[in-house]
Amino acid sequence: MDLLWILFGAMLVFMMQAGFLCLESGLVRSKNSINVAAKNITDFIISSTLFWAFGFAFMFGDSYAGLIGTNGFFFGDDAPPLDLSIFLFQMMFCGTAATLVSGAVAERMSYHGYIITSIIISLLIYPIVGHWAWGGIVSGTTSGWLALAGFVDFAGSTMVHSVGGWVALAAIIVIGPRIGRFNDEKRHIPGSNIPIAMLGALLVWFGWFGFNGGSTLAWTDAVPGILLNTCLAAFWGGIAAIVIKYLTDGYIDISQIINGVLGGLVAITANCHAVSVVEAAFIGGIAGFIVVYSSNFLVYLKLDDAIGVIPVHLFAGIWGTIAVALFGDPAVLGTGLSKPDQLASQLTGIAAIGLYSFSVAYLLLSLINKKFPLRVSAEAELNGLNVSEHRVTTEVFDLLSAMNQQQARSDYSSPVPVEPFTEVGQIAQEYNRVIDKVQQEIQERDRAFNAFKESEYRNGAILEAAMDCIITINQQAQIVTFNPAAEQCFGITAGIVLGEDFFQLFMEEESRKLAAKNLAKGFTMGEGLVLKRQNIANLTRYDKETFPAEIVVTQTTDLNAFKKQYTLHIRDITKQVKLQNRLKLLAYNDPLTGLYNRTYLMRTLERLIVKYTETPGTVVLMFLDLDQFKRINDTLGHNAGDILLREVAKRLKRVIRDSDLVARWGGDEFVIVLSGQLDESLATKKANEILTVMRDPITLLNNELTVLTSIGIAMSINGEVNADRLLQHADLAMYQAKNNGRNTFSLFLPQMEKEAQLHSWIENELPNAMQQHQLYLQYQPKVCCVTNNIVGFEALLRWQHPEHGFVSPGEFIPVIENTNLIITVGEWVLSEVTQQLANWRDEGLPLLPIAVNISGYHLHSPTLIPYIDQCLRQRSLNPELIEIEITEGALTGNSDESINAMRALKEIHIKLAIDDFGTGYSSLSYLKKFPVDILKIDRAFVRECYSNKEDAAICKAIISLAKSLELQIVAEGVENQAQLAFLGVQGCDVYQGFYFSKAVDADKVSALLMEPADTAL
Repeated sequence: MDLLWILFGAMLVFMMQAGFLCLESGLVRSKNSINVAAKNITDFIISSTLFWAFGFAFMFGDSYAGLIGTNGFFFGDDAPPLDLSIFLFQMMFCGTAATLVSGAVAERMSYHGYIITSIIISLLIYPIVGHWAWGGIVSGTTSGWLALAGFVDFAGSTMVHSVGGWVALAAIIVIGPRIGRFNDEKRHIPGSNIPIAMLGALLVWFGWFGFNGGSTLAWTDAVPGILLNTCLAAFWGGIAAIVIKYLTDGYIDISQIINGVLGGLVAITANCHAVSVVEAAFIGGIAGFIVVYSSNFLVYLKLDDAIGVIPVHLFAGIWGTIAVALFGDPAVLGTGLSKPDQLASQLTGIAAIGLYSFSVAYLLLSLINKKFPLRVSAEAELNGLNVSEHRVTTEVFDLLSAMNQQQARSDYSSPVPVEPFTEVGQIAQEYNRVIDKVQQEIQERDRAFNAFKESEYRNGAILEAAMDCIITINQQAQIVTFNPAAEQCFGITAGIVLGEDFFQLFMEEESRKLAAKNLAKGFTMGEGLVLKRQNIANLTRYDKETFPAEIVVTQTTDLNAFKKQYTLHIRDITKQVKLQNRLKLLAYNDPLTGLYNRTYLMRTLERLIVKYTETPGTVVLMFLDLDQFKRINDTLGHNAGDILLREVAKRLKRVIRDSDLVARWGGDEFVIVLSGQLDESLATKKANEILTVMRDPITLLNNELTVLTSIGIAMSINGEVNADRLLQHADLAMYQAKNNGRNTFSLFLPQMEKEAQLHSWIENELPNAMQQHQLYLQYQPKVCCVTNNIVGFEALLRWQHPEHGFVSPGEFIPVIENTNLIITVGEWVLSEVTQQLANWRDEGLPLLPIAVNISGYHLHSPTLIPYIDQCLRQRSLNPELIEIEITEGALTGNSDESINAMRALKEIHIKLAIDDFGTGYSSLSYLKKFPVDILKIDRAFVRECYSNKEDAAICKAIISLAKSLELQIVAEGVENQAQLAFLGVQGCDVYQGFYFSKAVDADKVSALLMEPADTAL
């Protein structure tokens, strides 16, 4: 059983190698991940081989003065099973120590550097210090000088982890930080695959059970407790790292969670057999604290540890070894030392092992680095070690390499390779299309240019006739030849410029120094003007006008003076540049208004929001919609609409700052983006400026119009709201501005989003509500003010949702009142009312008129009158039993159409009522034209008519107006005797309200009709 446990522990520790491979590969950049994986297996192979040949003998052989073992080399032959098991277990420990070092120096150490470091730690460090602390474990007789002094490191907090950490520290000092690591103190080089790193951490954790549990070298009752302590320390190490990182930096760093857990595991390794569970948790928590702050300390010192090896394994290992003396049970430790003596022994061991490990590693690595550099070149590091060390490329690397080769050669005639069915392949394909376009554009002129170069020595006439500038200069940049095309291009004759310095005459001041260097080097430098390349540079004409030019430099020889001369073939590419700028303009600008388009707006908006997630600031987005723009298109034509949109663009440009952005979203919608240190007051001030400038009249096709605008404003403070949601918020606020009467602005409020969600819910649920019989009608009596008899009813729509309960008509009617759904609902009500009248007739009840509310949208529908007529005919009902109520507000929007629709209803003998009279601001002249029978006083005026002078005056005026027009008057919302008494005195005909009865279900109407009038009162 003991042998099986040791072997199982060795296998678990071996699994840690897979964990470290995943952990380190995930925490480095993808361009180095293959290199990291390869070095992991190489480290393990080398360390294990050396440990078999020499290390096990140095560590567990017969001791020489307690310093080193002397026998057991090439271990294995004739060894007993127990010794073989212990060998395999310790071989895994040695591999772990080697792996730790290479993780710290990842991304810049060469492959042979990894090998050298593995040899040093596996051959000269780990076995030697291992003998000091663990010598004699195999033989059963303590022989190492530290063990004899009472030093205890149960499973290797110092022996494995701190040793690896000391060597890692020496290595990163010798080879230095990664390129760019400390250019910006806040810069952190992120890993490429954090989920893989997390998987690696879990595999390491799982393997640690073998690391600590297997160190008993036997299956004993102590094993479960050791494993529990191991888990507790890991838990609390992770918790401490999370809490400290969040409290200090305000966010949770995934890599610190990993390192906190590993720090807890390292710290408990030395003492897991001799502490209680509470002490184990405390040790792990302190280790998490140490890991976070020691990581910050390394950054302060500008020591670049790629994956956090030193904080986790060195510092947490030291703490775990000290904790042996602070918390270890003396009876379990078995050293016979007091706590102070035990602490002294632990500190001695930490110091001795640390001094030896660091000194040997630093000395050897420094000496080797001078002869054989351990670090890759800067170019290799930038390209990535996958490519530079192993020749393993990626699609992105291949594409960038091909593009760099094109740039270096100035040869874009060959396309870059395209990898099909990948995103990189799509990028390459689009890049090739652009290059093809450019090649097609200049192909014809290049042919003429190449033909000229081939024959320039043979035919001087070509020089004179060439369309490109051909200028020869000597080694002092003096102009030797200057062809007619050059004279025309630069605006000066050859006689004036010959012998003058070309660079001084025709190059920009900031480019002259580099051009002179290029000439001195024969135009062979890697930057500036380069021989036989298509160089792009800005030149100046004689009148100091700057223009872009393509320059090809070729070398000629003056045979008489034996001096070098260079011919500059210069082509003015102003048209091509303008074409490129035009293409860019078309890509990002609206062709009608010249404003930026939606694509550019979204890119800029997303960039600004990302910017203000990093630095404080606010993005204000204004969504503008022109009011009644469709009517202008319909009446004056689309050309007038286009003129108006261009004028709007000009006005918006006048009121924004240079740093602001105005774009056309589409149709008659515009978007303005403000950014910086802004607040709500500044945003509303700018909105008022926009509304003011937009209200100025404009003349379109001899028609003077005032174009009004509705504006929605939304804000993203410190990047809290992303681009899409910010646009949605502004759009909601704009519609709120329209609902508020148009020609105004509205700030986004959170309840607008909730209302929009409610509207969406209603639009989705209402059709189902009719099918599932969730809608029903109630009937409120209309009562004669004189006799107190019921003279009719008003049908009131109700919605009882099975999950959300009662839904008020005030919530769902406004949502659908301007859609076809209001027609569907209105027809359902008409059908239900006429069917109910037929049912009451069949029951022998007296039939009284029922008022039905119809929206303005439904009133203008061509299906309204045929549908009412159909319902009445199907049930053989008198049309005078139906009253149609229309709100005053619905009639004011399109009065002429409303009058025509109402006349058509009168023709089929339907009574008409204006509901909520007094609230819609309708013209009295139109009221005279409306063919109505009834006016209903809104409850807002009835509520205090008996006590409020203004309400009393309004009620009197409405009643007087109705009487003069011979209309019946109905008062809504009568709730007490005082209201009824006042209305009766004023001559009101009919009232309805809670004073007489609330709205009731259809089956309770018969009881109301049977009650005598005095009882009802």
